[in-house]
Amino acid sequence: MCDRTGCMHPPNFRTMDFSRRKVLKAAAATTLTMAVGGGLMGAAHAAANTLKSTHGTGFCNLNIFLSHALQTAKDDGVEIQFINTPTFAEQVTFLGIGQVDVGLMPYTSFMALYDAGAPVKIVAGGGIEGCVIVSQPGLDSPEKLKGKTLGTFQLDTLEVMPYDFLKKHGVSFKDIKVRYMGTTPEAVEAFKAGALDWICTIEPYGTALLNDVKGSHKLTDGTDIYGKGYTDCVLACRSDLIKQNPAGLKALIKGMMKAQAMAETKPEETLTQLVGAYYKTSMENARIAMGKQPAVVDARSQTQFILDRTDSLVEMGYIKNKPGRDAIDWTLLEQVIAENKELYASLKYKSG
Repeated sequence: MCDRTGCMHPPNFRTMDFSRRKVLKAAAATTLTMAVGGGLMGAAHAAANTLKSTHGTGFCNLNIFLSHALQTAKDDGVEIQFINTPTFAEQVTFLGIGQVDVGLMPYTSFMALYDAGAPVKIVAGGGIEGCVIVSQPGLDSPEKLKGKTLGTFQLDTLEVMPYDFLKKHGVSFKDIKVRYMGTTPEAVEAFKAGALDWICTIEPYGTALLNDVKGSHKLTDGTDIYGKGYTDCVLACRSDLIKQNPAGLKALIKGMMKAQAMAETKPEETLTQLVGAYYKTSMENARIAMGKQPAVVDARSQTQFILDRTDSLVEMGYIKNKPGRDAIDWTLLEQVIAENKELYASLKYKSG
């Protein structure tokens, strides 16, 4: 899951200027450098083609983290550069205003950005499952959560899942208290201290809380609400990049597939690359997280699931209109799959 950092309220996307003129003025220094040279996919690759990206810190970021660590797109002439942001809100906003080319983020945040008029598209997947609701001892049913305090993050899949969980069991979201947290570690410590009655978090934190807080309950891991393999985060990009630099985006998607293949076949080597530098957790917790939240590039089977979750966003007042199918463009993903059949066939997790 994309770890949430420092955001106590959602950004007001509707007040932002997403116009091309604004983007060029604000992001001249970060505009993607196009390098024709010997051709991105030819024998002589252009080294100047850089894709700038924001990211979270959860395990749905594994493929893009490993792609960055090993520069898996370099063979196809593309360098991945991370732009770190101080808050989760800026992680999303930077994509909308053109400060970065791509971003890996919760699909709920993407939908709010899209609804506000930002020229963005979903082009590939991030991670699946890995979200978990944990409650304090004695709070072992949805009905017992009435009047209790939930720790979560606003405009996030970690807020939408509790909403959907309560709705499924006939409990109104208005019947609970919600405390929006600054960071995942803050939320975890607050739960351990008893300041939160229940929490929606990500792996490996969910398992760690169940182990550390004696008598705590796992109310759901999302699969009973959404089904197996539900998506959480997505890879999104500026819409114009799909036409301006399809080769660059395809190189990134292919690089993420290489990373997924390595994670599935060489998990220990993968975690050695990532734990410490990208994940501030123990190897033991990282192994748990990798098993419970696989990073999956091919999210095509989750298209309708992503679009259906917008119903909850409308009901919660975060978006006014339900984004249509045009918010998602799998064209380049499908081209990468067709052009790299052996690599794609080797992947354990892929679209059904």
